[in-house]
Amino acid sequence: MLAQCGGYVPLGYRGAGCMTVSAGATDLPPSIGRARFCTDIGEALAGVRDAMSVMIGGFGAVGQPDALIEGLIDTGVTDLTIIANNAGAGRIGLARLLELGRVRRVICSYPRSPGSVVFEELYEAGNIELEIVPQGTLSERMRAAGAGIPAFFTPTAAGTSIAEGKEVRRFNGRECILETALHADLALIEAWHADAAGNLTYRASGRNFNPVMATAAELVVAQVHHVERNGFLNPEAVVTPGLFVDRIIEIGA
Repeated sequence: MLAQCGGYVPLGYRGAGCMTVSAGATDLPPSIGRARFCTDIGEALAGVRDAMSVMIGGFGAVGQPDALIEGLIDTGVTDLTIIANNAGAGRIGLARLLELGRVRRVICSYPRSPGSVVFEELYEAGNIELEIVPQGTLSERMRAAGAGIPAFFTPTAAGTSIAEGKEVRRFNGRECILETALHADLALIEAWHADAAGNLTYRASGRNFNPVMATAAELVVAQVHHVERNGFLNPEAVVTPGLFVDRIIEIGA
């Protein structure tokens, strides 16, 4: 592995971080800007702590940063609040994090989906908390956090149990509820390509929630399949600008 930087980086210091490089990859360009190359996943997740709120990208298993989830498990942190589209499937990735008892609360749109056996077992036993958020509202709450918008009104879920305890107003004769921006301490995302400036692109449906999560967290760690070694990504193709990314680890194809 080629070390580009090292040492502990305190959470909250967005100007630092690390980027990872595969063994033998000595031809990478020097990192520029906020994002840095790390030597391994342990370094990329340095400073994580108990009771963090963690956004995890993906739509089901597609675009889910499984390598980073396994790394998060290895840190031993617990009492986490997970923000994701769903609550995991099977007994790997996000589901494994839940099964190991590391998660106190889940904020998601689809807690029950094919293969979500772990979450269902925990919820039925009263061992995990759940906040259901309609999918569009979930995405917009994260987008609002990234855009500096503290709250917004939406007609989605008005008149349902989701609206209980929330401010209600009528706009153009339609009842709307107030939803607040959704921030996180940490976002774990997956991208397809990165360049030396930390700019990211995504592959097809692997894009999903990853870009919006990159704007809404204090610390953003991305696992990528490829690092551009000959210059920079086409600006027209960049989805997540490097200014949102703190640490990147290359996991290969």
